[in-house]
Parts: sequence; structure tokens; C-alpha cells
Amino acid sequence: MVIYGLALMGGCMIVGTGLGYLIGDLVGIDANVGGVGIAMLLLVIVSRRLMDKDQLSKLAQDGIMFWSAMYIPIVVAMCARQNVVAAFDAGALAFVAGLGAVFAGFLLIRPIAALSAKSDPLPPLTEDNPAPAAAMAVPEVAKEVK
Repeated sequence: MVIYGLALMGGCMIVGTGLGYLIGDLVGIDANVGGVGIAMLLLVIVSRRLMDKDQLSKLAQDGIMFWSAMYIPIVVAMCARQNVVAAFDAGALAFVAGLGAVFAGFLLIRPIAALSAKSDPLPPLTEDNPAPAAAMAVPEVAKEVK
């Protein structure tokens, strides 16, 4: 059930939002600056640590994985609503902050990837080993695949 792990995501969102408003106050903007991104990073780091220490049940892990996957479309939708023209008209600070966030994201790819365990590559697809979507298809469709 996807409700498991929601408390961890909510906690990360509260901390990320608070830090986003703190950063906004530090740079003189009355807004949340990067709170959702900070929450995403916290969720990835905290959930990975808890999973590595075996402190999360399988249901909680599945719930966290679901909500982690849901974060990306939510962030894209939030970014699509931004008024980029107004940000550029407001001054160079918005441009510099955006470039800084993208640059920091690029720098964090490798350290975040290093947190996950190494895994073996997937086996090649054959008739005996079909793609997961074909294996879970309706029985009539699965017979056609084989």
C-alpha cells in the first residue's frame, strides 16, 4: 500500500520547505527557494540510509519508492507554472539562482548514485525470459507473446 512511507516523505517536505524559506530570507526574497528540491534530496538520502540499515519494512520501502517516483512529475508541473519572463525582468538573481541549482544538481549526481548498492545487469530478453510487461499481461496476450 502506498500510504506506507508517507510520514517520511511528509517530514522531508516540511524540513525542505523550512530550509527553502530560510534560504529565501537569507537572499532577501520572500519566497521558498528550492524547498521541494531539498525535500527530494532528503527523501533520497534518508530513505536509502534507512533501507541500508534494514530499518524499513518492505511495505514502507514500496511506498517510499512510489512517492519518490511521483516527485518528478510534481516538480516538472511546478516548474512549468513558473513565469520565466517575470523572473528575468526581476533581475539577475533569479537567473543566477537557477544556474546555481542546476550546477549543484549536476555535482550531486555522482555522490547520490554512490549511495546505492551496485547491482548486476539485467539478463537479455528471450522467449523464455520476456519483458516484465509481457509476463504480467492478460493470459490471452501472454500466449501470443510466447
